Amino acid sequence: MDRKRIVVLSGSGISAESGISTFRGGNGLWDNEPVEAVATIDGWYRDKERVLRFYNERRAQLATVEPNEAHLIVAELEKDYQVCVVTQNVDNLHERAGSTDIIHLHGELTKVRPEDTYTDMDYWSERYVQDIGYKAIHVGDKGGPHNAQLRPHIVWFGEQVPNLTKAAQAVSEADILLIIGTSMQVYPAAGLYQYAPPGCRIFMVDPDPSAAAHVSGVVHIQDVATAGMRRFREMIRTV
Repeated sequence: MDRKRIVVLSGSGISAESGISTFRGGNGLWDNEPVEAVATIDGWYRDKERVLRFYNERRAQLATVEPNEAHLIVAELEKDYQVCVVTQNVDNLHERAGSTDIIHLHGELTKVRPEDTYTDMDYWSERYVQDIGYKAIHVGDKGGPHNAQLRPHIVWFGEQVPNLTKAAQAVSEADILLIIGTSMQVYPAAGLYQYAPPGCRIFMVDPDPSAAAHVSGVVHIQDVATAGMRRFREMIRTV
């Protein structure tokens, strides 16, 4: 008998309990750094040193934290289900928790690439993407076929989301869709749940009582990620 397929749409809320600050909210990183300065292509060309410093700091912070129970439960679901994680997060906590099928919509913090590659001109090839772990990069660090400046392997505002089609395809094949740690307010990722097929059960883990108001037919588990995932694990045993 084929195992049911769970697709997990995860956002910053699942990593918050690991100690990673979220971009949105009272203590969000963007409260201290303007979005346009560190998360847009214009910001990159305006002040590369500032952008690199910002992501170097995020990378250094990531090295100090661990996956939390929510990440671990998501990974453990693979014992009984086919699981695909579609994440808006740029951290590697899903990987470190043991999840094996992960689609990163907004890039990966531990990777860099030459600024003139990974475009629609080269069909979003990851040929020159490098995994640098938690190391820092600086102005003058170069690579690729034209010895171009290295930049974070991050999808910034205003840039295309190359993995969006792949993510939509995954959602369209789900038996169970779990939305966790995301407000579903950042487009185009926010619209992914609409690709869920008829009959797909949709669950959302979010402590905000109004979080699920715009998602019809959702089972809202009103709790933080770790406690919510414990409840989700029990609930799907009867699905």
